[in-house]
Amino acid sequence: MEIKKWTDEELASTRDKLEEWCEKQKKSGKVMWIVTALLGAFAVSTGAVFIFFDGITLLSVVLIILGVMTCFTWYQSEKRRKNNIDFLEEVKREITHRAKRDK
Repeated sequence: MEIKKWTDEELASTRDKLEEWCEKQKKSGKVMWIVTALLGAFAVSTGAVFIFFDGITLLSVVLIILGVMTCFTWYQSEKRRKNNIDFLEEVKREITHRAKRDK
């Protein structure tokens, strides 16, 4: 996105929305997402161990599939969080740059 072409109102609105999103994410708790990722990894490893000891069964395949889906969801949420934080910093830099330029 080319934020240099945005108006001041668009930048301020985007900054406010992203800051609100960051606050909401902090309240929801990062610990819950870490526990979710660990449960996903545990499901994958448990499914693999079940395959090793019992052979391929429906339970082990379902565990692996659910674990992979859980880990992928965690990965996507972390990626989105980092992208939003980086974009927020870019918007703040542009607002600061415009404020200095206007003086």
